[in-house]
Amino acid sequence: MAATAAAKRPCCWPPAAAAAAEPNKRHRTAGAAAPMDGDFVTADDAAAAVQSQGQPQPKQPLLPGLPDHLAQLCLSPLQPRLMQAVCRPWRRLLYSPSFPPFLSLYAVLDDADGGVSFSAYDTVAGRWDELPPPPMPSPPPKLWHPSFLSRRLPLQSVAAAGRLVLVAGSTQSLHPALSRPVVFDPAAPTPRWQLGPRFPFAPRRWCAAGAARGRVFIAGGVGAGYDANDARSGAVWDPAAPSAPWEPLPPLRDGRFSRDAAEAVCSGGKVCMVSLRGSGAKEGAVFDLRAARWEDMPPGMVAGWKGPAAAASSDSSDETIYVVDEERGALIAYDWATDRWRTVAESERLKGAAEMAVGGGRVCMVAGGGEKVIVVDVTPKAGRGSAAPRMWEVAAPAGKRVVALHVLPRMTRAE
Repeated sequence: MAATAAAKRPCCWPPAAAAAAEPNKRHRTAGAAAPMDGDFVTADDAAAAVQSQGQPQPKQPLLPGLPDHLAQLCLSPLQPRLMQAVCRPWRRLLYSPSFPPFLSLYAVLDDADGGVSFSAYDTVAGRWDELPPPPMPSPPPKLWHPSFLSRRLPLQSVAAAGRLVLVAGSTQSLHPALSRPVVFDPAAPTPRWQLGPRFPFAPRRWCAAGAARGRVFIAGGVGAGYDANDARSGAVWDPAAPSAPWEPLPPLRDGRFSRDAAEAVCSGGKVCMVSLRGSGAKEGAVFDLRAARWEDMPPGMVAGWKGPAAAASSDSSDETIYVVDEERGALIAYDWATDRWRTVAESERLKGAAEMAVGGGRVCMVAGGGEKVIVVDVTPKAGRGSAAPRMWEVAAPAGKRVVALHVLPRMTRAE
């Protein structure tokens, strides 16, 4: 329910003008001062708190004259940013498990000391909040190897069914790090990580991974060494039903998807993926979810797939595939009917984009070597005509670099 509700509530990220005017307000980190469990407190709030110390306070109703459960129904259509600005009870309601969640940006981070951490950017409060550390195996996944400092080791993650799922990584000895998925549920009363069922195949160091109709989709890949059966295998799993087993996919036609960590992007009932990242020559494949079979990728799609790719979740009304042409600095969108890509936005800031995520009418791309996230508003707007879409930046948490992005429902908070 959380994922469906979130898909209907757009991200409330401020435009570029607001970002330039108030950078400190928007980029508070989890270590910055955040009174009252993240609520913004006015001078009147502070004065009232001093006067009321030691005195029991009656619970303030959400709407005078209405029980809270009916008040929630009245408040649910309001924009989260409006609710956050009104009063503390409404701000607390925004983060309640029973209230429809707004969307946030979740990031896998490369810490300054080489470790891995996870944070969520609260698009209403304008700050990063740290996630609890996940239960990692021993040895844990690594993002760097002493002999390959020029290339980061991928820790592959997927956003599916409103959850963040870690599916593949490498140890320092270049062996697969995860024998089962590690799942974070932001909508749980106490957000936490859990372990999913073991993979029905050998663990992977990399593979093609994505979300397909709310389920985690994995295909191809390589383990400690190359194995033809591993390179052709795949499976899907529903993280909303953690006790459910993995379901095998029909085998791939060959092992070409065992050379890189790739995105598997779902659109129009089909999962699309290419054999390599970046702008080099690559091969593509498409899995038809309804027919349960592999197909060739349309030639126009594979020709234009020149960078990181993403699409909104399958419970959204828009499943457009977006790709960043990292050499040209262009955000492009695919049209199934014509087998062509159209340019959505073009900017020097998009050159070299490494990762991306889509949700709530926003396309988010990692830029500047992970120091910032570029956000493009792709929501159709009447009367805008050929005007360029709004674009703004969100700085990464201090001392960290973003290595992966996802759009998911905001985390719940304790009362």
